[in-house]
Amino acid sequence: MKSCGVIVEYNPFHNGHQYHLEMAHEASQADVVVAVMSGNFLQRGEPAILDKWTRAKEAIENGADLVIELPVASAVQSADYFAKGAVRVLHELGVSSLCFGTDSEEELDYDQFARFNEENQNEINETFQSLNHLGLSYPQQMNEVYRLLLPDWPVSNQSPNHILGMSYAKENQKYAKPMSLFPIKRQVSNYHDKELNGTKFASATAIREAVLADKFEDLADVIPVETLNDLKGNDPIDWEKAWPFLKYQLMVNSEEELRSIYQMVEGIEYRLKEMVLKANSFEEFVTLVKTKRFTWTRIQRLCVYVLLQLTEAEVTQSWEQPYLRILGFNKVGQVFMKQQRKMVSSPVISNLKKEHQKIAELDIRAGLVYELITGKNNKQDFYRIPHIKK
Repeated sequence: MKSCGVIVEYNPFHNGHQYHLEMAHEASQADVVVAVMSGNFLQRGEPAILDKWTRAKEAIENGADLVIELPVASAVQSADYFAKGAVRVLHELGVSSLCFGTDSEEELDYDQFARFNEENQNEINETFQSLNHLGLSYPQQMNEVYRLLLPDWPVSNQSPNHILGMSYAKENQKYAKPMSLFPIKRQVSNYHDKELNGTKFASATAIREAVLADKFEDLADVIPVETLNDLKGNDPIDWEKAWPFLKYQLMVNSEEELRSIYQMVEGIEYRLKEMVLKANSFEEFVTLVKTKRFTWTRIQRLCVYVLLQLTEAEVTQSWEQPYLRILGFNKVGQVFMKQQRKMVSSPVISNLKKEHQKIAELDIRAGLVYELITGKNNKQDFYRIPHIKK
């Protein structure tokens, strides 16, 4: 079967995502579209508005054939590490192409960009090191590297989908048989747009704002009916709901204990301990902690690591013990999975049981914490079977 992969979060699933799945089928001429989807915590360091099972169901009902969970150790990461985890899943499944959205206004050759990176890695590393004295964040520093070495290639912190596309291309190029790349231009809304624009396409940010403001009447034209019903039937989750649990962790853990948390560097634990006592909300807390080097997104990711008590050793071990967790499929996806399963070296889990506890430890922990935030007895892992579209 000819296959195409998409790397997604669906926070929440909207018409733009449906269009992306349609274009993945069309551009690649694939028989099956495989979605690698973040679980209950997301790339930019935040809890998902709806749980992973609900979002996987919406994806299967609206064009995806198979949904595989991206483990939390790869999902809550900067673009390069996020791409590394997701691209690995697609290559392990033998997926032949990758379709991703881009917010770049130009027609770009991402394969060419990936080859440039591979062929000029030493120069890229040297240039990166030469910029260390400027006090820039990592993304800003890398943008400056590309401006110097590849001046015709557009880079901007305001184009997150383009930045992710660059990371997918770089990671894909490392494999002996790279997937074919199909970038799809984003429709109408920009990633960070906070307003609904009167068309059938709106950003996930604008949709979340409307949901949190209880303005469901404004959403019927921009999200599938499945998503609308799920949002109406569940309390939306955001950082403010998780704030009391994060605050507790930061208050009871000492600076020494916090230093064991993944990515806790440069003495930031002292700033977290200081500011948590001054803040009355998560938004106020991040505003107080944020610096030039510690951006809003970087702090959010660090807060997820604290919330889940993820240590450096645990995250590294998780990378070294990959597995594939199936969240949903239709008949086409089921046939593809059966066909490809014999070539997959990692464990494939469709019904997580006690015997899988060690390999899936971090994702089980993430599920338990997410369940705690929701305040509902809605099991996220043990004995949950994938959503099956007949």
